[in-house]
Amino acid sequence: MQPPEIPITAEGLAEVKRELDDLVTKRRPEIVGKIKAAREHGDLSENFEYHAARNEQGFVESRIRELEAIVKNHVLISSHASNGSVDLLSTVTFVEEGEPEERYRIVGPTEADPGSGKISFESAIGKALMGKKVGDDVEVRTPTGGRYTIRILKIE
Repeated sequence: MQPPEIPITAEGLAEVKRELDDLVTKRRPEIVGKIKAAREHGDLSENFEYHAARNEQGFVESRIRELEAIVKNHVLISSHASNGSVDLLSTVTFVEEGEPEERYRIVGPTEADPGSGKISFESAIGKALMGKKVGDDVEVRTPTGGRYTIRILKIE
C-alpha cells in the first residue's frame, strides 16, 4: 500500500525542510550530548537528566520521521486562476450571524494554523467551504455533531 500524498505549498515544503534540517543537524546532536553527559553521572535508574533526555530524543526522532514522510510523499499545490469557487489556496472571508468576519486561507493539513489564518481543507470549515461561491450560505458540521451556518463574503 502506497502512503497517501500530502498536499503542501512550496512555502510550506521549504519550512518543513528547514525544520527537518534543524532537528537533524542541531537538536539531535544536542540530545545525544545530553544523554552522554547524563550517563557519566552513574546509576541510570534514578538519573532524571538521562530519562528526560531520552524522552526528548523520542519526541525529536518522531518529529523527524513525520517530516521525512512529508518530504517523501508531498505533492505541491499552487495557486491557479479562480473559477469563483473555494479551492485549495483560496482565501475566504465569511461571517457567522452575530459574529465578526473571519478570513482564512485553505491549505493542506500540514500547513494548517488557524491562529495565523490558515485552515486545512480537511477541517470541518474547510470541507464545508470547498467548491462554494460568494453569497452561499454554508452549513458547517462539527466533529461533535453540532452545526452552524456561515455566509461567504469574498473569495480571493
